[in-house]
Amino acid sequence: MPVDFTAIDFETANSHPSSACSVGLVRVRAGAVVDRVHWLIRPPSGHEAFLPFNIRIHGITPAMVADSRDWAGQLADLREFIGDDVTVAHNASFDMGVIRAACAETVTPTPRLKYLCSVQISRKTYEIPSHRLPLSAAAAGYGEFAHHDALADAEACAAIISDAARRHAVDSVAALAKQTGVRIQQLKAIPLKL
Repeated sequence: MPVDFTAIDFETANSHPSSACSVGLVRVRAGAVVDRVHWLIRPPSGHEAFLPFNIRIHGITPAMVADSRDWAGQLADLREFIGDDVTVAHNASFDMGVIRAACAETVTPTPRLKYLCSVQISRKTYEIPSHRLPLSAAAAGYGEFAHHDALADAEACAAIISDAARRHAVDSVAALAKQTGVRIQQLKAIPLKL
């Protein structure tokens, strides 16, 4: 089925949403992964501290991102990879919150992405006790993966959407959203405080 979209996942250095330290992106065409990229990001000044809790979760340290591009330096590549696709994320409010906060913190234009949450799609598709990413991915037939690795998480998210489209017999992300009653949303910038 021609289900086209880009799945995205961020990891953060700390609890501030602008502290993105890693991103994984997976391009899907006709329900199959055709391209994937991953890179590290140097969090913005003022939010660059890595909490031990976060390091334990994703394994990324300050030394690993020291020579990486900052948010503004990598944003063009992120936007180019996504293009005009609907962006899909598991718990999309978190990932879209990272984009909004990082753009606000670095005073860079917020991309006007359209996005869909795979947690909401999972809830409308699978009868499982929890819709955390590992359980939703398993319900979609996606095997074990390195949870909290941004690229692995994006691939798992992509598998959920592709499987849900097959199960709901739809041929696009828009049709999947309509069939399940989940809204495709538009990312908007955080209003600037003047």
